[in-house]
Amino acid sequence: MVEQFEKRLGYSFKNKQLIIEALTHKSYKKPYNNERLEFLGDAVIDLVVAEFLYKKFPESDEGVLSKTRASIVNEQGLSKLAKMIDLGESLFISNAEENNRGREKSSLTSNAFEAVMGAIYLESGLKTVEKIVVDILNRAYPKIDLKTLSKDYKTALQEITQSIEGVTPEYELVGSRGPDHQKEFEVRVSLRGKELAVAVGKSKKDAQQKAAKIAMDKLETGE
Repeated sequence: MVEQFEKRLGYSFKNKQLIIEALTHKSYKKPYNNERLEFLGDAVIDLVVAEFLYKKFPESDEGVLSKTRASIVNEQGLSKLAKMIDLGESLFISNAEENNRGREKSSLTSNAFEAVMGAIYLESGLKTVEKIVVDILNRAYPKIDLKTLSKDYKTALQEITQSIEGVTPEYELVGSRGPDHQKEFEVRVSLRGKELAVAVGKSKKDAQQKAAKIAMDKLETGE
């Protein structure tokens, strides 16, 4: 399983334990898991994506670049990159997570993607991570476009509801869960007291953006 993943990744680990750790979810109940590597990979990917956008869009200002980076490195964005290399298929997860379709969960695949890049960074350095991430980015976004990538769903939803209903949507924090270093927030978006969508994210803003996107999709399809 690991060897096939390395082929899809385009990188072969000298230290096999490092990649095994990166692919191991805490539910697998081993003495190790990928949370520490995830912490490291998060910072590495932020830097790689920032430099990628800085070079690719030389005319863009800091605000646009920041929004664009945020849309790539959030849970959904990283999950999309993880799918490009079928990362979910190679995760070590518990039977409970397996039965709960854990291999398809964006929270698991995005975290594991960060962990894998953290592992590569430890073994081969930043340049190797950059080469791999940029290759995956180019495959995931063949026609990369700042306007699409930096889409602010909260603003877009507000524009829609104001034009149709004459009111703005309201966001409510439903709850939070998880340890401080890996907290998840659940947010509900409503219009005139009627629930439009609920979503979970790594931050309140992330959850709000996800809820706004779900709500927009529902409005556009007439649900």
